[in-house]
Amino acid sequence: MHIKGDHAELVVGGRLDVRSAADARTALHTAVDAGGGDLVLDLTALDSWDATGLGVIMGAHRRAGRVGRRLVLRGVPPQMQRLLVATRLHRILAIEGGLEAESLPRV
Repeated sequence: MHIKGDHAELVVGGRLDVRSAADARTALHTAVDAGGGDLVLDLTALDSWDATGLGVIMGAHRRAGRVGRRLVLRGVPPQMQRLLVATRLHRILAIEGGLEAESLPRV
C-alpha cells in the first residue's frame, strides 16, 4: 500500500488490508488533523481492501467529522463500490459522483 498527498488530497494505491492498516491509519489521521475543508481520498489506484481497510476508512471518516471536515472518496473501483452498497456505507460516506445501487452489477 502507498499513500501520497497532503492534508487536502491523498492518493491511495495497492492493498488496504490488515498488513497496511496501521500505516494507513497514521497517514489518514495526520492528514485529517493537519488541514481544513474536504479531505479527498483518490482510490483509483487501490487494488483491494478488506474489512480492516474499510474500518480504517470509516475511522478516518469519523475523525474528520469530529474536527469539522468531510472525507470524500474519489475513483472508487467497481468491486469496492459493490461492497459499499452491500454494507450500505454508500449512504454514510461522501462519494464523489455518488453510487447508484441500481447501476452496479450484482455479485
